[in-house]
Amino acid sequence: MIRIKKWMKQVKWCRGMQWLLLLLMAGNAAIGQAVVKDTSFTVYSSYTKEKKRFPQIEIPSYAVPEGVQVVKDVGYRIIGDRKLLADVYMPSGNQRSYPAVLLVFGGGWKSGNKDHWIPFAQQLAANGFVAVAVEYRLSPEAPYPAAIHDLKDAVRWMRSNARKYKINKRKIAALGASAGGHLASLVGSTNRNKAFEGETKSCLRKSRVQAVVNIDGVLAFKHPLSMEGKVAGEWLGGSYEENPTNWEAASPLNHVDKHTAPVLFLNSSTPRFHAGRDEMIKKLNALRIYSEVHDFPNTPHTFWLFHPWYNEVLSRTIAFLNKML
Repeated sequence: MIRIKKWMKQVKWCRGMQWLLLLLMAGNAAIGQAVVKDTSFTVYSSYTKEKKRFPQIEIPSYAVPEGVQVVKDVGYRIIGDRKLLADVYMPSGNQRSYPAVLLVFGGGWKSGNKDHWIPFAQQLAANGFVAVAVEYRLSPEAPYPAAIHDLKDAVRWMRSNARKYKINKRKIAALGASAGGHLASLVGSTNRNKAFEGETKSCLRKSRVQAVVNIDGVLAFKHPLSMEGKVAGEWLGGSYEENPTNWEAASPLNHVDKHTAPVLFLNSSTPRFHAGRDEMIKKLNALRIYSEVHDFPNTPHTFWLFHPWYNEVLSRTIAFLNKML
């Protein structure tokens, strides 16, 4: 009888250890699956940096305007155990559908957050657009071409959920700033290009955008004006000398064709962020594809985030989108 009791205690101990081991394994798995995030670029970090040179700058209000509905952290893509999230800002009226805008944040392809777009997205919604701000995989998590595959999938998701989020699936634009401007331009310059669709190639029209707004995003990585180096190399799989194929393939300038979307270029006074712009305009003109350019003199690179330039960036964007969409 004593032996039986000892045996039962051992069984209970072993079961307890099994449960403990399972919990530890689950914890280790969760740690292994954790996404490494670089938080070096934020709106506030840019504000504190630029305030020294431009003491007049202010961050726009984050208050939600009347008539705007916000849906946060909706999953739009799943890769293994990784879920990519989107925030949807839409007019709260009863209209059946509105033109939509995919918003792509910047941060050198390695940092940044979809929350950077909160004020801008809310104002787009207040002016009759559905704004969809998305996260995408950055260089610490996955190198090129993961980000462009994510964004193409985001456009497909927008069309698949058009009724739910009041999106006119025939009127979708891509808008981005800095690295996001580059990516938005890459989305719009590779319409119907199978090489950039990732695993989903069943219908190329589903990832097509009808307009692009590029706010200080480079159009060519290897260019006389470009100063892209280590940070771009982290995303592109090495320096230009080590991986010229990716540097050329990731440049929107190299993909302009008859399917490329019309583009609005909004630029700061920093020449390096104009790399490839003039050449791209020449290509667009030759194909009779509409484009607009507006330079903001005496501005920091992140001018779109702050007053006194924020309102003009917003108004020029809305005017262009109304014209194109």
